[in-house]
Amino acid sequence: MGLFETIRSVLGTNAESDATRKADPEDLFGMSTAYMTMQADLGYDHAGEAALCFSDVDSTAFGDAVDDVEAILGAGEAETGTGFHQNTDDHGYRWFVLEDDDPEDLVTSVHFAADTFVESGFGSRLLAAVFGFEDDDRRAYWIYSFRRGSYYPFVPEGNHDRDERIEFKLRSVLEGELDIEDDESYWYPLWPDTPGRHPWE
Repeated sequence: MGLFETIRSVLGTNAESDATRKADPEDLFGMSTAYMTMQADLGYDHAGEAALCFSDVDSTAFGDAVDDVEAILGAGEAETGTGFHQNTDDHGYRWFVLEDDDPEDLVTSVHFAADTFVESGFGSRLLAAVFGFEDDDRRAYWIYSFRRGSYYPFVPEGNHDRDERIEFKLRSVLEGELDIEDDESYWYPLWPDTPGRHPWE
């Protein structure tokens, strides 16, 4: 995922003191309408993928919770065709990656996965939900921080640059539709290990 210390300070254990409220998977449903605004007003199509990032803990109960998430996503795959797989990045963070041509199915699947962690008592292990978009020139992401209870935009450019102009444009268009993080110092980038790939790859 890249820039380990940055991500650790934001999404990992050091973020506890900055948490504004408990994780609330219901916030994820805001993306159900936001993806239409991204397309109609900004020309971004959804990327057909979304992901849920969480930190591991060595306990049988947590392992059972992960198994429960897999079972729920497996049932969803049979019903809606939403594919999924797990990935562990180079820094030990774990991801459930969802694939579907229907963005509403993606939102629902990410919500079910996050809600299962919360109901199992492991909401504090949730770090971020990441929704991918793309136009002809670039990729853009909306990242939901469970520690902050809010969304923020991330538009990578090149290896480790970001297009802040586009990020601010995304915020201006989606304000009122998404609960967007007011403090821009918490708009942390999630760089992929390989430029041009998704943060969860």
